Amino acid sequence: MGTSRSSTGSPSGVPLVPPWVDSVEPVSDDAQEVVEDPGEADEEEADTSEAPKVPPPGAIPPIAPPGRFRSTRISLGKYAKTGDADSIRQGVGRYFKHGLGGSGTGSKRFAKTGQVAQRLYSTLGGSGPGGAGTAQPSAADLALLNGKSGQAICDAIVEIACPVDGSQDAEASRNSINDALAELLQRFTDADLHNLTEEQREFVIDRFVSMDVYRRFMLDVGTAIQDKAPSYTVALSRLKEAKNYIREVVVDSFQKLRNSGQRLSGSRISQIVSSALSDAIFVFAGYAE
Repeated sequence: MGTSRSSTGSPSGVPLVPPWVDSVEPVSDDAQEVVEDPGEADEEEADTSEAPKVPPPGAIPPIAPPGRFRSTRISLGKYAKTGDADSIRQGVGRYFKHGLGGSGTGSKRFAKTGQVAQRLYSTLGGSGPGGAGTAQPSAADLALLNGKSGQAICDAIVEIACPVDGSQDAEASRNSINDALAELLQRFTDADLHNLTEEQREFVIDRFVSMDVYRRFMLDVGTAIQDKAPSYTVALSRLKEAKNYIREVVVDSFQKLRNSGQRLSGSRISQIVSSALSDAIFVFAGYAE
């Protein structure tokens, strides 16, 4: 395949949760860890990687084992060649279960996503249902949005919510914010970026988080799909299907929280995101075998 690649994936022998990622505890811990059957193997090749055990709160994160993405790449390679729906679910499940350590450790890996989501929600004027935003950007930041075109406003929102810091995570998050705002304007054609409704802010956060998860997945194991697809066009189609699948599960996890009465608010965005991701990863991991 001739598609570009940004990364060859995270190596083994490093912490599953990098030391620069601040831990954020979920607001609930209903999701349970999926227990792996070590005797079960892939039909093409045995999976010799081990699913790391999730440490208790405050403990040192586990170290990534050798071959952490091996079984993931096997499943994604099958999916790239055949388009089989079971293979993409299995590949994504193995990525989160074996590669990121399951719902506990995996959700901690996305702590930065939660922090950016909190700044993004504030930038969009959110403080919670039924009230005007209280955690607003500075006056100087708001001035950047006055009298600008739609694209210029979106660019300013990206700069406020996720400034450039040279990291791969920040670059991914900036692109994810752009994608979420573009999807917002497609879904809500009359949306006013200066004055979004709570439903529209929630929509942006849901889509931003799901896109950030997809981009992390792509950076770690996306080449397994790109390299095995029979053509460039097929590769793009498979990647779009993978993105839609990840988005569907993550957005559904946010909806579960809303149905249980847990809504977004300025001071709890990071925790809500962590809880939604913990649930989503639990769902993904259920297809690991």
